[in-house]
Amino acid sequence: MVKAPTPTVFVVDDDAGLREAIRALLVSVGHNVEAFPSVEEFTTRRDKREVSCLVLDVRLPGISGLEFQKLLSSSGDPIPTIFISGHGDIPMAVQAMKGGGLEFLMKPFRDQDLLDAVQSALRRDSERREAEQQISEILERYTTLTAREREIMALVAKGQMNKQIAAATNLSEVTVKIHRGQVMRKMSAGSLPDLVRMADRLDRANAWRQ
Repeated sequence: MVKAPTPTVFVVDDDAGLREAIRALLVSVGHNVEAFPSVEEFTTRRDKREVSCLVLDVRLPGISGLEFQKLLSSSGDPIPTIFISGHGDIPMAVQAMKGGGLEFLMKPFRDQDLLDAVQSALRRDSERREAEQQISEILERYTTLTAREREIMALVAKGQMNKQIAAATNLSEVTVKIHRGQVMRKMSAGSLPDLVRMADRLDRANAWRQ
């Protein structure tokens, strides 16, 4: 089995002393850490394929943390972000959180608060990627269904019985049963609840309704 890459915590803060202190703290508990003095340097390293989170100072030379948050959002980069600031206020914190920030910590913050926030951020990124992978696999199987099988799957997911599906599609119950079996096999569904859960995930992803 190939071992999954170690998640990375990215730290962006222009204060060299604090940046190194944060890096040392995170490394001391086993995290893989990369630290940068500016968002420009961070972006040259960023790889969206790896599990990661970002510890980001609000006030930075050049592009500020809040401005960078908007750029990340507009580019479709969902990296969980923990904001840190020595000059924050409530409106700034609200703006950061509304923009998708996971946490807003005022300097000086407790080490444990940062460690807890980082752990939560990495867990969130890992869970998001796992969910996206599952959706991708379900969608890949879904594309193997014929148009009729997709129709049958949609009706099954609504809770309709074979007799009801037969009436709705002008097919015999035997034919519906055959199509339904094909849907279960192609979707690798072990049970009806499995198939319904797959349909629900695809529905929430807006990836299958025609």
